[in-house]
Amino acid sequence: MAPAPKCMQRALSSLWLCLACVLFNSSVYAQDNPVGAARADSKTGNNAEFLAAADEVLQQMSEITGLKLLTPLKKSLRSREEIRAYVIKQMNEEKNPAERYADARTAEAFGLLPKGFDLDTFMVNVLTEQIEGLYDPKGQEFYIADWSAPDEQRMVMAHELTHALEDQHFHIEAWSRAARPNEDAELARDAVLEGSAMAAMVDYLMQGTGRSLKDLPEFDPSMLFDQLDMQNTPALKSAPPFLKDALIFPYISGLNFSASVLKNTGWPALSGVFEKPPVSTQQILHPAFYKSGKTPASVLLPPLEKTLGKDWAKLDENILGEFGWKEVLKQFLDDGRAKSLAAAWDGDRYITYEQRETKKLLLVTRLHLDSEEHAARFFGQYSEALEKKHAQRSNLLRRPNFFQFDTPEGSSFLYCFGESCVTMEGATRKLFDAFTKGSDWPSAPLPPEHPAAAPEKTAALFFPFFSAAQAAR
Repeated sequence: MAPAPKCMQRALSSLWLCLACVLFNSSVYAQDNPVGAARADSKTGNNAEFLAAADEVLQQMSEITGLKLLTPLKKSLRSREEIRAYVIKQMNEEKNPAERYADARTAEAFGLLPKGFDLDTFMVNVLTEQIEGLYDPKGQEFYIADWSAPDEQRMVMAHELTHALEDQHFHIEAWSRAARPNEDAELARDAVLEGSAMAAMVDYLMQGTGRSLKDLPEFDPSMLFDQLDMQNTPALKSAPPFLKDALIFPYISGLNFSASVLKNTGWPALSGVFEKPPVSTQQILHPAFYKSGKTPASVLLPPLEKTLGKDWAKLDENILGEFGWKEVLKQFLDDGRAKSLAAAWDGDRYITYEQRETKKLLLVTRLHLDSEEHAARFFGQYSEALEKKHAQRSNLLRRPNFFQFDTPEGSSFLYCFGESCVTMEGATRKLFDAFTKGSDWPSAPLPPEHPAAAPEKTAALFFPFFSAAQAAR
């Protein structure tokens, strides 16, 4: 379940122009030239002026980053329609309709998107309002919008031409895709690309001040998001919270990561990040983990295809990562608890299945935490989240490390053992028992012969975590 297509992230020029304004408390860009609004008087004078400005900014970005221009770069002005058509084409080439359908349904299964949310239409609308310019790594060409104001053009150039320089040295498309099929690791690499381009743009804006990004005090990335004015980005403003966070994550958290990496030695450290990229969004969110080399545990799930039969099709199997789990938890818990709980992430895997005829969803997850204590916390708080997610519940069974209830869509299960927790939604008890057996876990507690109906509200209980021997009873 990729949070957002790469083509969307690379086209969100208007958004990161706003971010730059927030970062520097700049009223010039934010008030005199509202980002994202079409202006009849902002047409570029001519192509020659654009090429001269692009060459000048390219030289400046080369000096800032230390990345030399190895081959001449193609540059062109494009109309809104041309850029929009290009990005939509890239979006379609990146994933086919079946893959995009699987992404949307998986996000729906996690509670990240409303049921029936039209993700394709949303993406097109965001692209339409956000495009200011972009760098195409396949064609090795820089495009910029022909309606942009000159001052905004140079900011766009600073960001996108950094991508162009990085591409000539590190082949960014292949470098990013090398993380596949791990989408969490791929998102981490995307955060390196967008974050380093943001960092370079910061240094570009600070030219002549005697300061640079490494001179700025440390900042909380979420503070930038909280201050971001989305008045001129109506499609993004009305988006579900998960999509907003997923689109902005590579820029804000990537900038914070880049600032940490570049803090001591400056831009020469960049090549080391491309040689040894972060392996998870956790390393982006916590740069100290990148520096210490902390890597997540490898998590596997037993195959269920034979047990489910031919009526079911597997939609998706991948890794959410700390960022993904934080987003899931934020849907049902407050931000503080979600952030704290997700920080204990130490590896995960999920699978979504769909019943071919009814389109019913089955979601299976396994999450590895960094300690049994945190697994116990996850059990207590995620059981609360499941109750909020499924309003219609019956036949509750709650034990110190096991939680089960029925819903109109099927049964939901949460089971923690040692440092791991598994969940299954839209299932049957028979399927869950087959799953735990395939995972070599002790059998889960059995429900009573006459289960009680669920009360209207069930308080979340925080049980002490039992040892493996006690959990097997």
